[in-house]
Amino acid sequence: MIKVSILYPSKPGSRFDVAYYVGVHMPMAVRLLGAALKDVSVEIGIGSAVPGEPAPFAAIAGFTCESVEAFTGAFTPVAGQLQGDIPNYTDIAPVIQISELKEI
Repeated sequence: MIKVSILYPSKPGSRFDVAYYVGVHMPMAVRLLGAALKDVSVEIGIGSAVPGEPAPFAAIAGFTCESVEAFTGAFTPVAGQLQGDIPNYTDIAPVIQISELKEI
């Protein structure tokens, strides 16, 4: 199993519309990526390890899939639609990481 993490670093003066992201963008992503998704998570940053400091990320989305190939096979045909929606909720350039999930 793999997890595709999409991280939106917090930046002073940046814009991130949580309501749009949770209510419109992520449901669209789930619909478009369909059966390739085994699990989906959304995290909205509220703080850091240092009390009173802002969260290092405005948001983090996680898509769990069987393999990189399963994700890319689902994502590639709809990439333009999903990436084209980004300006509707943020001006932050996302950072993407693909990780292998390990059992502990």
